[in-house]
Amino acid sequence: MARNAQKSGCPACGMMFGPEELAREYEVCPKCNYHCPIGAQERVELIIDAGTFVEYDAEVETTDPLNFPQYSKKLAKDRNLTGLKESVVTGEGSINGYPTAIGVTDYRFRMGSMGSVMGEKLVRCMERAIEKKLPVVIFSSSGGGARMQEGMVSLMQMAKTSAACMKLKKAGLLYIDVLSFQSFAGVMASFAALGNIIIAEPGTRIGFTGERGRSSIKQELPEGFQTAEFMIDRGMIDMIVERKDMKTVLADLLEFFHR
Repeated sequence: MARNAQKSGCPACGMMFGPEELAREYEVCPKCNYHCPIGAQERVELIIDAGTFVEYDAEVETTDPLNFPQYSKKLAKDRNLTGLKESVVTGEGSINGYPTAIGVTDYRFRMGSMGSVMGEKLVRCMERAIEKKLPVVIFSSSGGGARMQEGMVSLMQMAKTSAACMKLKKAGLLYIDVLSFQSFAGVMASFAALGNIIIAEPGTRIGFTGERGRSSIKQELPEGFQTAEFMIDRGMIDMIVERKDMKTVLADLLEFFHR
């Protein structure tokens, strides 16, 4: 899980640490508890029981439907950086023995934004869960919302994924959202806000637009108004869970609803 061989500084407190130390701490700063963003593959390794993960739709790849300038080059760059073909990994596996369908977005790929392929992969994941009667856990880490380079094709994924979430609920299946690092815009205005249970990691930023949006409404907003800690006090999310405890908490929830 190490990012590179050099020491790096915590974005929150500046503490210097090596990649091995950071990996031991689940990519969480040991001094200030800042939860660094992690890749989709790393998240799967942390949450899914070893040897049980089966990936869905690994071959599905984003194209450039609008021939948007530089979009293909940016996609190629992100594929090279992450080893992924799109900003989400979906599949199924066990969490402490409980079979579960899972989707994990990756912030490094187009800031975890939602294009046509992300939406399609998430919907297919939920449809398979309905067929197999599996609970669903989706980890969201997005600062980009709907992907502007795909225009309306991207925007329609908000409605598409929301409809799939409603099908899950009608089927009586548990759907858990986990918000990590930050979840904004079209992602937060669709599938990331529709879980039966919404969990966030400490310090996760949550909202529709970033703090620069303050200037557009010409009002002073409370300090930390977009943090998980602010949201839980107002009933917008259900739980704040440390990364090191996430698998255990998810397993406890799956056990409870499996009865």
